[in-house]
Amino acid sequence: MDIFTSAAAKALGERLRERRESLELSQEDVAHLAAMHVSNYGKIERGLANPSLHTLLRIASVIEVDPGVLIAGLSGEMVTSRPHKLTAGELIRARQQI
Repeated sequence: MDIFTSAAAKALGERLRERRESLELSQEDVAHLAAMHVSNYGKIERGLANPSLHTLLRIASVIEVDPGVLIAGLSGEMVTSRPHKLTAGELIRARQQI
């Protein structure tokens, strides 16, 4: 995986592609119905672009799937370039110990 992709983006793209293909729709069909350019939609399916919340909701609506299904199981651990692994709870506990 190169520096411009993440496991989360790849997983989302695979889920979108599987759903689109199960509906026998083309990328052009989905992009048109979601009011976006087909090249942008294609990048999302390939895991090369991260959709905004609104874009993800539009795509989910078009392919008739709950957006939660598309992101289920994805986590911050699957995102490239996260500078540290602390959670908010760990940070709060560390501050309290000082």
